[in-house]
Amino acid sequence: MSKPKTATAPVAPPHSPLSSAQAHSGFSYSRDFFEDLVDTALKHAKKVGATNAGAEASEGCGLSVSVRKGELENVERNRDKSLGVTVYVGNRRGNASTSDFSTAAIHQTVQAAFDIARFTAEDPTAGLPDEADIETQHRDLDLFHPWSVNSEEAAQLAMACEAAALKTSRRITNSEGAGVSAQQSHFFSAHTHGFRGGYASSRHSMSVAPIASLPGKNSEMQRDAWFTSMRAAGEMASPESVGRYAAQRALSRLGSRKIPTTECPVLFESPVAAGLLGGFVQAVSGGALYRKSSFLLDSLGKQVFPKHIDIDEDPFELRGKGSSPFDDEGVRSAPRHVVKGGRVEGYFLSSYSARKLGMKTTGNAGGSHNLTMRSRLTQGRDDLDAMLKKLGTGLFVIELMGQGVNYVTGDYSRGASGFWVENGEIAYPVHEITIAGNLKTMFKGIEAVGADAYNYGAKTVGSILVNRMKVAGS
Repeated sequence: MSKPKTATAPVAPPHSPLSSAQAHSGFSYSRDFFEDLVDTALKHAKKVGATNAGAEASEGCGLSVSVRKGELENVERNRDKSLGVTVYVGNRRGNASTSDFSTAAIHQTVQAAFDIARFTAEDPTAGLPDEADIETQHRDLDLFHPWSVNSEEAAQLAMACEAAALKTSRRITNSEGAGVSAQQSHFFSAHTHGFRGGYASSRHSMSVAPIASLPGKNSEMQRDAWFTSMRAAGEMASPESVGRYAAQRALSRLGSRKIPTTECPVLFESPVAAGLLGGFVQAVSGGALYRKSSFLLDSLGKQVFPKHIDIDEDPFELRGKGSSPFDDEGVRSAPRHVVKGGRVEGYFLSSYSARKLGMKTTGNAGGSHNLTMRSRLTQGRDDLDAMLKKLGTGLFVIELMGQGVNYVTGDYSRGASGFWVENGEIAYPVHEITIAGNLKTMFKGIEAVGADAYNYGAKTVGSILVNRMKVAGS
C-alpha cells in the first residue's frame, strides 16, 4: 500500500487594471490598486494623530466542487476582500477592518482603529517591529500557480478520483464523497517603519473518503481518506492514484478489533507524526511562553529530544506550503536550526512576544515556516516496513481522534486506530483504543524517524517510533 506520488476571468473594476496573469487568476484587483489603498490608509492614520500605523489589503478567490457516488453534490465559488488597519497611539494599539474599498470607508476604518487605540490600556511591548528587523530583499519563492479549472472539469476530476476508489475492490461499497478545490490569493502590506511588500499564492487540493464493508450478519464498515495538495495543480497526484490509495487504506482496516490495555512501543504513521511536531511548535511559540502556559518553559538550550534528532526551518523553500519571504509583520526570516542534536536552538517569536520575553524576534509572526524533522540515525532503507521491524511488537497508529493534549502540563491522551504489530509484521487492525503519555517523555523517547518522509502542510517528517506509551483498550 504505497502512497501516490505527487505529481473565465471576472470583469475588473475600472479603477484597478489587471495584468493578463492576474486576470487569468480570477483576481479583481491589481497590486497597484492595493498599494494605493494601503498608502491612503497610512496617510490618513498620520493625519488623525497616529504615532505609527500599518495596513494590509488582500483578496482571495477560488472554486470548490464535491461529488458523491458519481453525482455532483456542491459547487461553491468564494471571493473575499479586506483592508485591515492597525494604529498605534504611543504604546496603545487599535485595529479595524473593512471590505469596502471606497475612500470614505478607508477613512472610517482608520478612525475606528484610532479610537480603539485611544481607549486601550498602554502596553510597553506593543508596537511595530524594529526597523533593523524589516525585510528589504523580497525573494520570489514561486508560490503562485493559478489553476483555471472550471466547475465541470473539477467535477470530472473528483468523479474520477471517487470512481478509482470504488473500482479498487467489491468491498468498497460506499463513499463519503470526493472533492476538488482551487484557491488563490494576493495581498500588499506596509507600515510606517518602512516595510512594503506583498505577493500572490495558490493552494489546490483533491480528496476522497471511501467506505469499505464486510457482508454478513455482523456487517462491518470502515472509512478512510486520502488527499493531495500542492501550490501547482500539475504537481498533485493523479485522481486515480489518490482514489486507489484511499480505498486500500479503508480495506486494510476491515476486521478491526479491540486489544487489551497494555504498555508498548508506538509507531506514528508520518501524517500523524506531523502532529507531534506541531505539538512541539506550539509549546515553544512566543504566546504560550510569555503566558507561561507551556510545558517547555525555559527550554532554550536544553535537551528536549534525543541527541539524534534535528528540526530545521526553511522559509525560502520554492513552492513550499509554509514559504514566505517575510513574516506577517514584514520581518525578515531565514533558514535556521530549531533543534540541533536534540537541543532547542530557537523559539518561534513575533516582535511582540519577543519583547515580552526580553528576546529578539525570530521572524515567526503568523507561525512557523517549512519545518523538517530528521534523525541522524535514519538510513535510506528505513521505509515503513523497516520501521515496523524496529517497532517489533506494539501499536502502529494511522489515525488520531479528539483534542486531548494539555500544553501546560504536556499530558497527552488521544483516541486512536491503526494496527497491532507482532515481530515486525502487521497482525490485525485495531480500533476503539486510547493512547496516553506526556509529550516531554514522548519527545525524549523517540527512538527512530523513518525515511518515509511525508509533507503535511508546512511540516515534513517520516514515521516516528516512541519507545513506550500507555494503550487503553478493552
